[in-house]
Amino acid sequence: MLYPQNNRARTVIDLSGVWDFRLTEDAPWEPLAVPGSYNDQKPDSRYREHCGLSWYRRRIALPAALHEGRQVLRFDAVTHNARVFLDGVLVGEHRGGFLPFDVDVTGRLLPGASAELCVEVDNRIGRHSLPVGNEGGVVFLGTDNANVPAVEEGKRWQAARGRNVPNFDFFNYCGINRPVRLCVVPENRIEDITLVPQLDGRVHYRVDTAGEGSVAVEIRDAEGLCVGRAEGAEDDITVENPHLWEPRPGTPYLYTAHVTFAGDEYDQTFGFRTVEVRGHEFLLNGKPFHFHGPCKHEDSAIHGRGTDPCLNVADIALFGWLHANCFRTSHYPYAEEMYALCDREGIVIIDETPAVGIAAGTRENPYAWGLDEYHADVLRALIARDKNHPCVVMWSLGNEPDTDIFHHEAFLYWRRLYELAHASDPQNRPVTLVCCQNNYPVDEITRTMDVLCLNRYYGWYNLSGDLEAAQYALRRELDFWAQFDKPVILSEYGADTIAGLHGAVAEMFTEEFQVAFYEAFNACLDERPFVIGEMPWNFADFGTAQSPMRAGGNRKGLFTRDRRPKMAAHYFRRRWSEMEAE
Repeated sequence: MLYPQNNRARTVIDLSGVWDFRLTEDAPWEPLAVPGSYNDQKPDSRYREHCGLSWYRRRIALPAALHEGRQVLRFDAVTHNARVFLDGVLVGEHRGGFLPFDVDVTGRLLPGASAELCVEVDNRIGRHSLPVGNEGGVVFLGTDNANVPAVEEGKRWQAARGRNVPNFDFFNYCGINRPVRLCVVPENRIEDITLVPQLDGRVHYRVDTAGEGSVAVEIRDAEGLCVGRAEGAEDDITVENPHLWEPRPGTPYLYTAHVTFAGDEYDQTFGFRTVEVRGHEFLLNGKPFHFHGPCKHEDSAIHGRGTDPCLNVADIALFGWLHANCFRTSHYPYAEEMYALCDREGIVIIDETPAVGIAAGTRENPYAWGLDEYHADVLRALIARDKNHPCVVMWSLGNEPDTDIFHHEAFLYWRRLYELAHASDPQNRPVTLVCCQNNYPVDEITRTMDVLCLNRYYGWYNLSGDLEAAQYALRRELDFWAQFDKPVILSEYGADTIAGLHGAVAEMFTEEFQVAFYEAFNACLDERPFVIGEMPWNFADFGTAQSPMRAGGNRKGLFTRDRRPKMAAHYFRRRWSEMEAE
């Protein structure tokens, strides 16, 4: 699906602004910002804890000059499910809260007249959603006291009340989280563009179209000069002596494929770069690449998960300050604006589906919940959306599923998705699955991935506060993974830290302990050449559901939620600066 673009053939009308909103059908309409999560825009617990349907509305109009062509409403993300109405008529619906969808409204908007656009949002999560929610009011974090009769009765009442209980450790921010646009494109139009570049300057292209016309593709360099041209819907173009797209501190050089078809046109940026796994090395442009950068969340005060270009720019600038070169889109696809920014800035992305929570919180087999077909659809849509971004170097099928209790069922479920990812990606990027702290000797699936991504919290959630024991346990486990001769990334590790809490002795929750924790882990990683990545959890503190283990959210950030560095940020800045200089 092509990102909306204004040019001589296409018109995009941004519908961002203040819409009408209500939590229930009988409630009065109130003002609410779009894009943005609705949860924190009002000082009202009903907004914060809402579970169920809610409604947005505004009036839209099609300028008379734009009455010809195909008219679509483009929603970049509505969390989690949406139904779209125009003047009371259902015109489209979509399942899933982190990928875009279009609604064709051609002929429904009279030129110069206005119509009422209404979006019904369903934020409920459960065993048939991605991410997964707990059904029956099961608590994700903290002591459950399942043997107390009153607690069991409370859970049943909780479930009957219709409360969202996430099976994941980040807040379930919901609403129209990303931009909404009214787009007008020609009837004879470009539908999709696929680019597969090689280091020798060859780029294979395919253009999918609708209607009648002929395709022409022109490759332009960063200065806008034509450096290659071809005609036809599919062919190869060769660029002489191409500049390569290199991650920071290299040069992330971008080319543009200027595509024309009938009266339509579209500019698709791309970079000449390759990725490959060979033995225990991850090769980017044929050279060993080391991943170092914290994982992230789309999360900020008031906006929630709402797209904020200013915050994106500030965050990537802080990645530069850290000398970081990567992050994982934990635990869902991010807004497309972030990928475009990382293309420009040379930050590498591990792109992850929203499959988090297919695990803890139940003794039942999560692979019997019937998520497989939906999960496959989401994976296809993710790859179709992000396939041309040079910053995307690997696909992550999901985060911390059960892989040991139901290890054989897990193997069958995830192996199919692994093969689907390779078959769906024109560039055939490596594929991973992010492994939870588990009984790893019986885990059948993690070892089959192209890159082994491990989330480990020795010294925090287990062996708590004992960093010598944590090092011993981590070294023992790394010895196990060494036998597979595959690259290993420590894709999460960290310790909750209250900014400003200090101690003469490095104890849990102090800033000194967070630094000591990372020093202890990194000493183990540095001993093993097959460990090709370190991704601290997390870039910044972020919001979570209420829990006895969470004081105002998850505090594992290198930065506070308002992006003030803790001591650990300065530690990694020094460490990664030295890596960059090597």
